[in-house]
Amino acid sequence: MEVYKNVSDLRAGILLKEDVFVNTKYPLIRKDTELSPEHLEVLQAFSVKRVKVEERVSKKVMPKDEQIPHLDVDAVLDHIPVNMYILRKQYNETVREYKKEFIAWRAGKQPDITKIRELIIPLLEKFISNKRMLTMLNELSDPEDYIYHHSIAVGILSAAISNQMGNSKGENLQIGLAGTLADCGMAKINPEIIEKTAFLTKEEYNEVKKHTLFSVKMIQSSPLLRQEMKMAILQHHERLDGSGYPRGDKLDTISTYAQILAVADVFHAMTSERLYRSKHSPYKVIEMIKEEEFGKFDIKVVEALHKLIGNLSIGMRVKLTSGEIGEVMFLHRDTPLRPIVKILYSGSTLDLTNNRSIAIEKIIE
Repeated sequence: MEVYKNVSDLRAGILLKEDVFVNTKYPLIRKDTELSPEHLEVLQAFSVKRVKVEERVSKKVMPKDEQIPHLDVDAVLDHIPVNMYILRKQYNETVREYKKEFIAWRAGKQPDITKIRELIIPLLEKFISNKRMLTMLNELSDPEDYIYHHSIAVGILSAAISNQMGNSKGENLQIGLAGTLADCGMAKINPEIIEKTAFLTKEEYNEVKKHTLFSVKMIQSSPLLRQEMKMAILQHHERLDGSGYPRGDKLDTISTYAQILAVADVFHAMTSERLYRSKHSPYKVIEMIKEEEFGKFDIKVVEALHKLIGNLSIGMRVKLTSGEIGEVMFLHRDTPLRPIVKILYSGSTLDLTNNRSIAIEKIIE
């Protein structure tokens, strides 16, 4: 008998009787698939609540180490939702391993740069080759473990920005490693300050500002990071107008590598949910970096981030911060992040240049 059942009530061996779509062109899992433990994990990962199944259990349950049947191979390679699931698992595993290292640094252990390099490089390479997935980084972050997510995400974004700017693979991986280690000095800051769920006092903020010096001290002796990358770590909170720290460096005294780390750091911080504030849309953040923070960041680096994250085209379907779904109808030359959008439900048009309280939240594939 075919029935709809809650995913939470399913068992391995049940036969799926209807294709499962998750805002996708191709099925996430196809009809007549015998559900395995991995299938159940996929359904839960994509927040699927109910599916149509045949209420019987097959005698054969596929072993965990066998390939999942009925998952389209092309979908696994090219299809964003399934790719996202696979990459999410690798990302979360990397964050967990980084957290273990961070806790060891807090206890006094020196960073094992070789281990961090082996941990982060495979992830950097995957994100560089799958640029569309960079917009999911803020969705992967967890406010409870933000500091660990932030280090991994800054490494990924730094490598991707460097690649977008035309740097060599070696430079991309080096800046990605530097981005991952830029905040290792946070392990030397009082945990009560780092884990505080409210805005910091001036004294607490001054304490946090010491982390760049701690970071450089912790990685200074390693031959696996080039000297210019170590300087980038020191300068990743410096700003071109001299308003940054720890030294108040300005303009040409700040390296391009440091600016890449700075833009990656600010972008991820502003797009991620924190214990004391909600996250901003990636498109809104790029706009804020360009406008409100004008003069602080190298425009070439900001433009590289824009091309990676914020490139829109006519016909794209987007979700707005208002919750509405729309289609991009027209791109303004001077404000490309604020297009005219046709709202699909009502058919009305919305010019985001005249509605500053609304922004694009994400692209819908």
